[in-house]
Amino acid sequence: MNIITYRLTLIHRKLDEEISRELKRRIPDWMRLLRLKKLRLAVKDRLHRHAPLMMRRPGPALPKPL
Repeated sequence: MNIITYRLTLIHRKLDEEISRELKRRIPDWMRLLRLKKLRLAVKDRLHRHAPLMMRRPGPALPKPL
């Protein structure tokens, strides 16, 4: 995992936590929820753009199943 993917994953996780926290409030702020969800989706899209690059890089060979 490269640094970009790692940081995007951390941001995505923090946004998930913020969304959960907002939903647990007595009266959730729906505008804030929409903004957080939109940001989370943008981060997810960027992660998926970087994922194919990660798949093409050679890594350690996996052992063959017996």
